[in-house]
Amino acid sequence: MSQSELTRLARRAFLKHGSLLLTTAAFGSTDASNLFAETDETKAALRIALISDLHYAHKPPAGSRHYRETPTKLAEAAAQFAKDKPQFIVELGDLIDAADSVETELAYLSVINKTFAAIGKDRHCVLGNHCVDTLTKEEFLGAVGQKDAHYSFDREGFHFVVLDACFRADGKPYQRKNFTWTDANIPAGQVEWLADDLKRSGKKTIIFAHQRLDIPGNHAVKNAPIVRKALEKAGNVLAVFQGHSHKNDYHEVAGIHYCTLAAMIEGTGEKNNSYTTMDLYPGGTIKLTGYRQQKAYEWKA
Repeated sequence: MSQSELTRLARRAFLKHGSLLLTTAAFGSTDASNLFAETDETKAALRIALISDLHYAHKPPAGSRHYRETPTKLAEAAAQFAKDKPQFIVELGDLIDAADSVETELAYLSVINKTFAAIGKDRHCVLGNHCVDTLTKEEFLGAVGQKDAHYSFDREGFHFVVLDACFRADGKPYQRKNFTWTDANIPAGQVEWLADDLKRSGKKTIIFAHQRLDIPGNHAVKNAPIVRKALEKAGNVLAVFQGHSHKNDYHEVAGIHYCTLAAMIEGTGEKNNSYTTMDLYPGGTIKLTGYRQQKAYEWKA
């Protein structure tokens, strides 16, 4: 059969039992897959890399935390992300561990941020309580090249919000060991900004936080019910990703998925690493691929 005849066959379409069918006999398998890939609604619109609670520090292990192993664990995650090709990466807080001086904590940050920054240009840090144990927020953000502690942005038709719960109940920001880690709050002004941001966006939204918004307790944002009310009222929030408590956990609250990621710091050796890629689909389905200790999830739209 000539090439011109193959082309004519490939373009033929006919109606059968009320459905439009394309004749594919003349296509090679590659040609057919390319044709349908253009309109395949099952294809992910966006892939995101997620890591949490790295706690890097140049100090001996304490309990289950092996601080000096973090750069090696992060390098493994970076190699996997290079294969997975995420559009951006989010670090969900506690990139570094506490230090006894500003100089020491900045040194920790310089070491781990070198590997983190090499993963990609489009990267985002959520502030964790250890990030500002000795540093100010401005010092931490300046060192990682990030302008704000809470903000929002859009990618591929989805909306993303980074929250900052590193505030005391009296509204003062964490810095220079002026706080108790169990006293985490999102100030009223930030909650108002969040509600307005979600309303103006209208897009399917993913929230990133460090302290937990789904359950009460020491690891929770103290005014989490107020924050959840804003998320639920907006009606466009798909999921919240958070860290802080170091273990895999999941709850669905009022139709919103709350996923707590396992910490990279916990345990020794490569088997105890933890990192994630998230695929977002046009209709709102979310699929998490968990590596090492991180669980996998899939939530249908």
